[in-house]
Amino acid sequence: MSPAARLPTGERRRWIALAVLCLGQLMMVLDATIVNVALPAIQRELHFTQQNLTWVMNGYLITFGGFLLLAGRLGDLVGRKKVFLAGLVLFTVASMLCGVAGDQTMLIVARLLQGIGGAAPSTCRAPSPGAWASPPSSTGYPARRPARTACRTGVTPR
Repeated sequence: MSPAARLPTGERRRWIALAVLCLGQLMMVLDATIVNVALPAIQRELHFTQQNLTWVMNGYLITFGGFLLLAGRLGDLVGRKKVFLAGLVLFTVASMLCGVAGDQTMLIVARLLQGIGGAAPSTCRAPSPGAWASPPSSTGYPARRPARTACRTGVTPR
């Protein structure tokens, strides 16, 4: 019998949720790295001036930062899962638009949409990955001892 088959359904769902959360965050971090590496090619192929090229990075950062609070509040009102998934879909669609952008305007607009799509998943995470993956304790809160131990070990000698 495989290890996954031995897990109870609720615990398996928590681990799947954690994996989706991590993959979503990886997409956003990887995107920033890829764009930085691709800036010279973007400038050459789409004939960007240096001033307009800054909008490729700054447009994303401005909308990402601007929509963090709004996305967090929206997550409180309609649910974190819905906002997380909607943001992930918007980010993915905007990434595809960036890939097919034929001119400067389309690329900059797609990067603005990516910033909005990236803000939603960033605010709708659980307080800690342990809250998604660890079983609740008798008080209803996730077990905190492993996290405290890990932090204490990294900061203080035993």
